This record gives sequence, structure tokens and C-alpha cells, in this order.
Amino acid sequence: MPPTRIAVLGGGLTGLSSAFHLSRKFPNSKVVLVEKHSRLGGWVRSERVQLPQGTHVLEAGPRSLRPNSKSVLELIHLLKLKDQVITVPKTAAPAKARFLYIPPSDSIRASGLQRIPSSLFSLLRSPLWSVLLPAVLREPFRRNNRPADIQDESVDSFFSRRFGETFARTFGSALVHGIYATDSRKLSVKAAFPSIWKAEERGRGSIVRGFLLPSKPVEEEQYDLGRTLDMMRDVSVYSFRDGMETLTAAMEQSLLRSDNVEILKSTSISGLKSLEDKSIEITLAEKEPLRASHVVSTLPLPILHNLVSLPHLTANPPSTVRVVNFIFAAPPKDIHPEGFGYLIPRPPAGYPHSPSPGILGTVFDSCSLHAQDLPQTEGADYYNNAPYTKLTMMTGGPYPQPPLPEQLCSSESSRDMPDFVRSLLDELRRQLGKDLPEPVYWRIWNNEECIPTLLPGHLDRMEELKTVLASDWDSRLAVVGAGVGGVSVGDCIEAGRRVGREW
Repeated sequence: MPPTRIAVLGGGLTGLSSAFHLSRKFPNSKVVLVEKHSRLGGWVRSERVQLPQGTHVLEAGPRSLRPNSKSVLELIHLLKLKDQVITVPKTAAPAKARFLYIPPSDSIRASGLQRIPSSLFSLLRSPLWSVLLPAVLREPFRRNNRPADIQDESVDSFFSRRFGETFARTFGSALVHGIYATDSRKLSVKAAFPSIWKAEERGRGSIVRGFLLPSKPVEEEQYDLGRTLDMMRDVSVYSFRDGMETLTAAMEQSLLRSDNVEILKSTSISGLKSLEDKSIEITLAEKEPLRASHVVSTLPLPILHNLVSLPHLTANPPSTVRVVNFIFAAPPKDIHPEGFGYLIPRPPAGYPHSPSPGILGTVFDSCSLHAQDLPQTEGADYYNNAPYTKLTMMTGGPYPQPPLPEQLCSSESSRDMPDFVRSLLDELRRQLGKDLPEPVYWRIWNNEECIPTLLPGHLDRMEELKTVLASDWDSRLAVVGAGVGGVSVGDCIEAGRRVGREW
């Protein structure tokens, strides 16, 4: 029997996707989306600021997408967003040039900003070859060294086994900084990078052999893609002219137009319980309780833990990430090398115990997403001739962070700059090796506990949770979101798309 009333808890990416797809899948069911804040979209936040030299889109969370997520492409088609998409082709500098920053005190030979090799020729010329080349060439000849009793392990342990400790720290920790903003020594490789885990099994102990061997064909999921695949041919990454919030805002508008959807903003949830008639009661602050035949929770798992007793909801510690946008009144060529940006590996001695700038990486937004900003430089080479440079620094995660000022989070004056932002700017000058001008605008976004660290054993714990939901809740309560599956935009959209298939 199909659900009569579905409550979706949480209005972030997964919640919006869940409500959108459930309202289409069950057109005769009422869908109620409950969000405690006054806005929907969760960590997806885009802001267009007006400055004397034009308007600029600033992102607080995700800023670009890869075209491999068909669930996002399907939304672009269904929500008619194709004209708002901006793309970066694979041949463009931001697609081909990505960097690591190696501090001078690091134990490897290379230091400073180093381009990550994208071909064998560039590898042989790269200062990183002494770390990368021997590790990759030796890996297929290493014995199968996965212990027989291991069902999961950390990303750092996995890469150390197959490529060596220096490779694992230099490349593995930087990769984890860029995606999960956490310590690679804590993150589950099986949950975070399942394709790498499976490649080792397919290659009988070798990751390299595993990726060279054909994988078993899987049944293709069917998506309503329109002509989006044609648009994404030879595209490296893409976004939207007005930022990533274009996607969440379009889902919200679509839900508001749906006759079977109700949205409750600024509504806190204080309880969740199953009733004898198999309905579920959601206790709402300052409102009458909401009854539903089925519930989808997209809440962070520790928040859900405060509402209901379920296993493993507090197993994964979250990371807090501070995002700091800078705008300089100078062309990108005067600020940074042409490319996408850079990541920074874990320090050789480990993370400091006292507060520090704690930079995870920097994105050169003016190279990769300059089409968002107006007016655009016409005719000439943007990198060399644009009147401004926009970039974003990500900090925090495993690094302890100093306190932020309560009042000021953005300014067009460097005189108002808090010590924390000043320290980032000073560090940026050191890392880029340039005497940068003072920024004409800066903005801090504090994303408190925004990304869960999926500890080893996560997939097994989620299977146990699923079993409890099936037995104790008759599968009428679904728990999905970044704390259950992957943390990317595509993962969250896909989770919302798949929810309710057993109803």
C-alpha cells in the first residue's frame, strides 16, 4: 500500500531531493518537508556581492560538480536549468592544472606550489616524480598484503600498504582534505572510495592491476536526462551562473508549485515515535504534532540521535570547515598560477594541538568559474586581463581553529580584517610566493559540523541500522543523507532519488 502522508525531515540537498522525487513518485500522497531554519538548501549557499568593479558570486559550500552524477543531470533537465549551466572543458587550464602545496619543512624533496602531473611526460619532469613514480611502478609487483581478517581500514592505512607512507601522506591526505576535510588516518577507505577498495580485490591485491582489468558490468539505472549528456561531452566540471544555490532554489520552487507538497520552515523537531496504528508522530516545537505514514530523515545523524533511539547515530565525528572568500583588484596572473587551485597534505609531524590557520586548500575561482562574475572580460584572455581575482580558502577540519569574531564576517575594508583572516592572507602570500595586494573584499563562512568523518566499519554499521529500521519500524522510517552515504552533491541527490523504493 503506498504511503498516505510522507514527512521529510531536513531541507538540505538530500531533503529537497527526497521531497522532489517522492512527490513525483507518489502523486496521491501528501509530502511535508520540515526544516528548522528559515531557508532551505543546507550547506549550499551562494551570495552575489556588488563591488565597484562588478558583481561576484561567492560560495559557502560546494562550488562545482563533475558530470559523472546522472542524478544531478536529471534534475537539470527536469527543472529546466540547462541555460544556467556554465562548463569548464577538459582542455581548459583549470581542468589540466591542479596543484599541491608542499611546505619547505616537509620531508620530501619538492617544496612550494607543485603541479600534479597529468601525463607520463609531465610526471617525468615533475619534482613530485620521486614520490609518485616509484610508488605507482612498484605497486603491481607488491604482494597482496591486505590481512585476511580486515573488512575495512583507513584511507591512510590502505595507501600506505600499497604505495608507501610518503605517498599516502602526500597524496592521500591531500585528497581527503579536499573532499572530506578530515584526517585520512581516520576515514574509511571502503565507504569514502569504494572503487579503489574494489580495484584491489579485482586486481588480486594490486590497485593498478585492478583498474587495468575490466570490471563486472552492472545494470544501468534509468535517468530522464534529456540532452544533458550532449552538453556535458568533454566537460571537466560545471556549475551555474548564479552559483550552486541555483539547484536548491529550483527544487524549492518546484515543490512550492506541487499540489501535494507542504513546506514548514523555521520549524524545530523535538520528538519522533512510532504509534500502535503504525503511523509515526513527529513532535514539532510550537505546532501541533505531525502524523505521517512514512518518514524520511535527512537530518545529521547526531541530531536524529536526540529524537529517537537507533544504533550507530553518533559513530562518525563531524568536521567543521571555515570557508573564506577573497577578491583582489588585479588580474589572476598577478595573484596565482593558471589552474584550478591547490590542496595541502597533512604535516609530517601531524596536526598541531593549538589553533592555527589550518589551511586545507585554495580554489582559484576566477580561473574555473569566471563566467559567474559580471561584467565579463570580452575578447581578451581572462587570466591575463580580468580586472579582479576571486579565490577561496578552506580551513579547519582536523586543524584546531581560533575563535571567530561574533560581529564581522565580511567587509570591503582590510582595516576591519580579524586576526584569523589576516593570518590566512599572510599564509596565502607565503604559499603563492607573491607580495599580494590587500583584498577589496573578504567573506567568512563558518560551516559548523558540516561533513561527517565515516570511520572504518561504517558500511557494516549502516547495514545494521537498515536492519533495525526494517524490523522495528517496518521500513516506514528511512534514514539517508551525508552521514549514511557519500557526502558529495551527487551522492546526496541520488540518496533522495532512491528513497522510498521499498514502499
